[in-house]
Amino acid sequence: MEKNNQQSTFNAQRPTPRCRRRLIGCWKLNVGCWVFLLLGFSLSAQVSTNTPPALAPPYGDIPPTFWEQHGTTILAGSLLMAALAAVSLWKMLQPKPAVILSPEILARAALTKLPRQPEDGKQLSEASQILRRYVITAFELPAAELTTTEFCAALAASERIGGELAAAVSSFLRECDERKFSPPPAATLNAATRALELISLAEQRLLSVGRASARAGFDGPSTAPPRLDASPAQK
Repeated sequence: MEKNNQQSTFNAQRPTPRCRRRLIGCWKLNVGCWVFLLLGFSLSAQVSTNTPPALAPPYGDIPPTFWEQHGTTILAGSLLMAALAAVSLWKMLQPKPAVILSPEILARAALTKLPRQPEDGKQLSEASQILRRYVITAFELPAAELTTTEFCAALAASERIGGELAAAVSSFLRECDERKFSPPPAATLNAATRALELISLAEQRLLSVGRASARAGFDGPSTAPPRLDASPAQK
Protein backbone atom coordinates (compact mmCIF):
# COMPACT_ATOMS: atom_id res chain seq x y z
CA MET A 1 0.00 0.00 0.00
CA GLU A 2 2.74 2.42 0.81
CA LYS A 3 4.49 1.81 -2.50
CA ASN A 4 1.35 2.50 -4.47
CA ASN A 5 0.84 5.81 -2.72
CA GLN A 6 4.33 6.95 -3.50
CA GLN A 7 3.99 5.98 -7.11
CA SER A 8 0.75 7.86 -7.43
CA THR A 9 2.33 10.96 -5.93
CA PHE A 10 5.16 10.79 -8.40
CA ASN A 11 2.78 10.43 -11.26
CA ALA A 12 0.84 13.56 -10.22
CA GLN A 13 3.98 15.76 -10.17
CA ARG A 14 5.38 14.61 -13.51
CA PRO A 15 3.30 15.77 -16.57
CA THR A 16 2.11 13.18 -18.85
CA PRO A 17 2.81 13.25 -22.62
CA ARG A 18 -0.69 14.39 -23.24
CA CYS A 19 -0.25 17.43 -21.07
CA ARG A 20 2.99 18.17 -22.86
CA ARG A 21 1.28 18.20 -26.18
CA ARG A 22 -1.34 20.60 -24.85
CA LEU A 23 1.25 23.01 -23.50
CA ILE A 24 3.16 22.97 -26.77
CA GLY A 25 -0.06 23.57 -28.68
CA CYS A 26 -0.98 26.54 -26.48
CA TRP A 27 2.47 28.00 -26.89
CA LYS A 28 2.31 27.67 -30.66
CA LEU A 29 -1.11 29.31 -30.64
CA ASN A 30 0.18 32.26 -28.64
CA VAL A 31 3.14 32.68 -30.95
CA GLY A 32 0.88 32.58 -33.96
CA CYS A 33 -1.42 35.15 -32.46
CA TRP A 34 1.50 37.49 -31.76
CA VAL A 35 2.85 37.01 -35.28
CA PHE A 36 -0.60 37.71 -36.72
CA LEU A 37 -0.92 40.89 -34.66
CA LEU A 38 2.53 42.11 -35.70
CA LEU A 39 1.79 41.49 -39.34
CA GLY A 40 -1.51 43.32 -39.00
CA PHE A 41 0.14 46.37 -37.43
CA SER A 42 2.87 46.46 -40.07
CA LEU A 43 0.35 46.23 -42.88
CA SER A 44 -1.80 48.96 -41.39
CA ALA A 45 1.26 51.19 -40.92
CA GLN A 46 2.32 50.58 -44.50
CA VAL A 47 -1.13 51.41 -45.77
CA SER A 48 -1.19 54.59 -43.69
CA THR A 49 2.18 55.75 -45.05
CA ASN A 50 1.19 55.10 -48.64
CA THR A 51 -1.85 57.29 -48.43
CA PRO A 52 -0.88 60.98 -49.07
CA PRO A 53 -1.75 63.48 -46.30
CA ALA A 54 -4.38 66.12 -46.81
CA LEU A 55 -2.91 69.26 -48.39
CA ALA A 56 -3.33 72.63 -46.72
CA PRO A 57 -5.05 75.39 -48.69
CA PRO A 58 -2.60 77.40 -50.89
CA TYR A 59 -1.19 80.71 -49.64
CA GLY A 60 -1.70 83.95 -51.48
CA ASP A 61 1.02 85.81 -53.44
CA ILE A 62 4.02 86.83 -51.31
CA PRO A 63 3.98 90.66 -50.99
CA PRO A 64 7.14 92.52 -52.06
CA THR A 65 9.63 93.39 -49.35
CA PHE A 66 10.37 96.90 -48.13
CA TRP A 67 13.65 97.06 -50.06
CA GLU A 68 11.96 95.88 -53.26
CA GLN A 69 9.37 98.66 -52.89
CA HIS A 70 11.63 101.56 -51.84
CA GLY A 71 15.14 100.39 -52.72
CA THR A 72 15.58 102.72 -55.71
CA THR A 73 14.34 105.76 -53.78
CA ILE A 74 16.59 105.01 -50.82
CA LEU A 75 19.62 104.53 -53.07
CA ALA A 76 18.98 107.77 -54.97
CA GLY A 77 18.48 109.72 -51.75
CA SER A 78 21.67 108.30 -50.26
CA LEU A 79 23.68 109.27 -53.34
CA LEU A 80 22.19 112.77 -53.27
CA MET A 81 23.00 113.24 -49.59
CA ALA A 82 26.55 112.00 -50.16
CA ALA A 83 26.99 114.45 -53.05
CA LEU A 84 25.67 117.36 -50.96
CA ALA A 85 27.95 116.43 -48.08
CA ALA A 86 30.96 116.26 -50.42
CA VAL A 87 30.16 119.68 -51.93
CA SER A 88 29.68 121.22 -48.49
CA LEU A 89 32.96 119.77 -47.26
CA TRP A 90 34.75 121.00 -50.39
CA LYS A 91 33.42 124.52 -49.88
CA MET A 92 34.38 124.49 -46.21
CA LEU A 93 37.93 123.45 -47.05
CA GLN A 94 38.34 126.10 -49.73
CA PRO A 95 40.51 129.04 -48.63
CA LYS A 96 38.51 132.16 -48.05
CA PRO A 97 39.27 135.03 -50.41
CA ALA A 98 41.35 137.74 -48.86
CA VAL A 99 39.44 140.89 -48.03
CA ILE A 100 41.01 143.77 -49.93
CA LEU A 101 40.63 147.00 -48.01
CA SER A 102 40.78 150.36 -49.69
CA PRO A 103 43.82 152.60 -49.15
CA GLU A 104 41.64 155.05 -47.23
CA ILE A 105 40.54 152.45 -44.67
CA LEU A 106 44.08 151.18 -44.17
CA ALA A 107 45.49 154.69 -43.74
CA ARG A 108 42.76 155.81 -41.34
CA ALA A 109 43.16 152.66 -39.22
CA ALA A 110 46.93 153.15 -39.01
CA LEU A 111 46.63 156.85 -38.10
CA THR A 112 44.00 156.12 -35.46
CA LYS A 113 46.40 153.77 -33.67
CA LEU A 114 49.03 156.48 -33.29
CA PRO A 115 49.23 157.89 -29.78
CA ARG A 116 48.26 161.52 -29.35
CA GLN A 117 50.98 162.39 -26.86
CA PRO A 118 53.88 162.82 -26.90
CA GLU A 119 54.35 163.91 -30.50
CA ASP A 120 57.99 162.99 -30.95
CA GLY A 121 60.08 162.32 -34.04
CA LYS A 122 58.97 158.69 -34.26
CA GLN A 123 55.30 159.61 -34.33
CA LEU A 124 55.89 162.33 -36.94
CA SER A 125 57.82 159.88 -39.12
CA GLU A 126 55.06 157.25 -38.91
CA ALA A 127 52.34 159.78 -39.75
CA SER A 128 54.24 161.11 -42.78
CA GLN A 129 54.99 157.57 -44.01
CA ILE A 130 51.33 156.52 -43.70
CA LEU A 131 50.22 159.57 -45.70
CA ARG A 132 52.87 158.96 -48.39
CA ARG A 133 51.79 155.30 -48.81
CA TYR A 134 48.18 156.36 -49.10
CA VAL A 135 48.88 158.98 -51.77
CA ILE A 136 51.03 156.57 -53.80
CA THR A 137 48.36 153.85 -53.74
CA ALA A 138 45.29 156.05 -54.22
CA PHE A 139 46.70 158.13 -57.08
CA GLU A 140 48.74 155.30 -58.62
CA LEU A 141 52.12 157.01 -58.32
CA PRO A 142 55.35 155.05 -58.83
CA ALA A 143 56.36 153.35 -55.59
CA ALA A 144 60.00 154.37 -55.55
CA GLU A 145 62.23 155.37 -52.67
CA LEU A 146 62.18 159.15 -52.99
CA THR A 147 63.25 161.91 -50.69
CA THR A 148 60.72 164.41 -49.47
CA THR A 149 61.84 166.95 -52.05
CA GLU A 150 61.60 164.40 -54.91
CA PHE A 151 58.22 163.19 -53.71
CA CYS A 152 56.86 166.73 -53.53
CA ALA A 153 58.08 167.34 -57.08
CA ALA A 154 56.26 164.19 -58.24
CA LEU A 155 53.07 165.44 -56.57
CA ALA A 156 53.32 168.79 -58.30
CA ALA A 157 53.78 167.08 -61.68
CA SER A 158 50.69 164.87 -61.28
CA GLU A 159 47.59 166.28 -62.98
CA ARG A 160 45.35 163.81 -61.18
CA ILE A 161 46.29 165.08 -57.74
CA GLY A 162 45.90 168.74 -58.62
CA GLY A 163 47.92 171.75 -57.50
CA GLU A 164 45.94 172.52 -54.31
CA LEU A 165 46.14 169.01 -52.84
CA ALA A 166 49.76 168.59 -53.90
CA ALA A 167 50.72 171.82 -52.13
CA ALA A 168 48.89 170.83 -48.91
CA VAL A 169 50.50 167.37 -48.78
CA SER A 170 53.96 168.76 -49.59
CA SER A 171 53.66 171.39 -46.86
CA PHE A 172 52.70 168.73 -44.30
CA LEU A 173 55.59 166.44 -45.25
CA ARG A 174 58.16 169.27 -45.10
CA GLU A 175 56.89 170.40 -41.72
CA CYS A 176 57.15 166.85 -40.37
CA ASP A 177 60.78 166.66 -41.56
CA GLU A 178 61.62 170.01 -39.96
CA ARG A 179 60.11 168.98 -36.60
CA LYS A 180 61.88 165.61 -36.64
CA PHE A 181 65.35 167.19 -36.86
CA SER A 182 64.77 170.34 -34.77
CA PRO A 183 64.03 170.98 -31.09
CA PRO A 184 60.36 170.39 -30.24
CA PRO A 185 58.39 173.64 -30.55
CA ALA A 186 55.86 174.80 -28.02
CA ALA A 187 52.84 174.07 -30.23
CA THR A 188 52.25 170.53 -31.44
CA LEU A 189 51.57 169.69 -35.08
CA ASN A 190 48.79 167.14 -34.45
CA ALA A 191 50.22 165.08 -37.27
CA ALA A 192 47.67 162.28 -37.10
CA THR A 193 44.72 164.66 -37.21
CA ARG A 194 46.16 166.70 -40.09
CA ALA A 195 46.97 163.54 -42.03
CA LEU A 196 43.35 162.40 -41.64
CA GLU A 197 42.16 165.78 -42.93
CA LEU A 198 44.45 165.48 -45.95
CA ILE A 199 43.09 161.98 -46.66
CA SER A 200 39.55 163.41 -46.66
CA LEU A 201 40.64 166.09 -49.17
CA ALA A 202 42.29 163.41 -51.31
CA GLU A 203 39.09 161.32 -51.36
CA GLN A 204 37.12 164.34 -52.50
CA ARG A 205 39.68 164.93 -55.24
CA LEU A 206 39.41 161.31 -56.38
CA LEU A 207 35.62 161.59 -56.46
CA SER A 208 35.69 164.74 -58.59
CA VAL A 209 38.27 163.25 -60.96
CA GLY A 210 36.16 160.11 -61.34
CA ARG A 211 33.05 162.13 -62.12
CA ALA A 212 34.91 164.19 -64.71
CA SER A 213 36.23 161.05 -66.38
CA ALA A 214 32.77 159.47 -66.45
CA ARG A 215 31.25 162.64 -67.92
CA ALA A 216 33.92 162.80 -70.60
CA GLY A 217 33.38 159.16 -71.50
CA PHE A 218 29.60 159.62 -71.68
CA ASP A 219 29.77 162.69 -73.90
CA GLY A 220 32.34 161.18 -76.28
CA PRO A 221 34.52 163.05 -78.73
CA SER A 222 32.72 165.65 -80.83
CA THR A 223 32.85 164.90 -84.53
CA ALA A 224 31.92 167.26 -87.32
CA PRO A 225 29.21 166.09 -89.74
CA PRO A 226 30.57 164.66 -93.01
CA ARG A 227 30.79 167.04 -95.95
CA LEU A 228 28.72 166.04 -98.93
CA ASP A 229 30.49 166.09 -102.30
CA ALA A 230 29.03 168.07 -105.14
CA SER A 231 26.94 166.21 -107.68
CA PRO A 232 28.37 165.55 -111.14
CA ALA A 233 25.96 168.10 -112.65
CA GLN A 234 27.31 170.88 -110.43
CA LYS A 235 30.86 170.02 -111.39
